[in-house]
Amino acid sequence: MTPGINAARQAKIAHKVHEYAHDPASDSFGLEAAEKLGIAESRVFKTLVVRLDSGNLVVAVVPVSSMLSMKQVAKAAGAKKATMAERADVERSTGYVLGGVSPLGQKKRLNTFIDSSAIEYATIFVSAGRRGLEIELAPADLKALTNGAYFDLKQGR
Repeated sequence: MTPGINAARQAKIAHKVHEYAHDPASDSFGLEAAEKLGIAESRVFKTLVVRLDSGNLVVAVVPVSSMLSMKQVAKAAGAKKATMAERADVERSTGYVLGGVSPLGQKKRLNTFIDSSAIEYATIFVSAGRRGLEIELAPADLKALTNGAYFDLKQGR
């Protein structure tokens, strides 16, 4: 049980937990999840923590098949610039280890932006809070649980 799964259960939203054997040699966590669970990469979303020029951290949830546009996430957050947050900052603020960061049940609630491509699917997959563990839920439920907002976040739009 992880804080992410607990958050979904406590909110009484429909969800499924999917577990797979994580390969410790892999550092492509989302792509590994898509492959091992037999799901299209566009339905598996990675959770990235970004530092804005204000110093604040925000969460960007994007398909594992895409690259996050720093310009777009900064725009979504009303900032001028954004960079990837340092590993220690990510782990301290979310309570999760890199590669298992869930947008749900984070230690410190961060503003969350979800790539708008999520609404193309009835359900999407995000980390449940541990490497090798994914939670499947409706994009609208993810948005509600994170108090998030949809925004075009992928590079090349």
